[in-house]
Amino acid sequence: MADSNLRITVETNPSESRLSELNIKCWPKWGCSPGKYQLKFDAEETCYLLKGKVKVYTKGSSETEWVEFGAGDLVTIPKGLSCTWDVSLAVDKHYKFESTASSSSSSSS
Repeated sequence: MADSNLRITVETNPSESRLSELNIKCWPKWGCSPGKYQLKFDAEETCYLLKGKVKVYTKGSSETEWVEFGAGDLVTIPKGLSCTWDVSLAVDKHYKFESTASSSSSSSS
């Protein structure tokens, strides 16, 4: 299965210093109401939830395999992930997409 190595990471209640180090307050904001959303991530996204609660089911996984996160969580979603967001409480979040051009982890050859 192609998506099996794509994992969502959740950092619960990151410290204020970690949040300011990432400059999260300057990131754009996005929100959605409760519901189910089919999403495909064409770039890695890091987001910090100000409010809300989400269960994410990755494409190809069973109904029993999911990741849950909510207000106060710092979440990293890998590039290439297709998933369903099952939003139980309206989401308000700061987010940032990694630009492959400025990524320090990619080596130019």
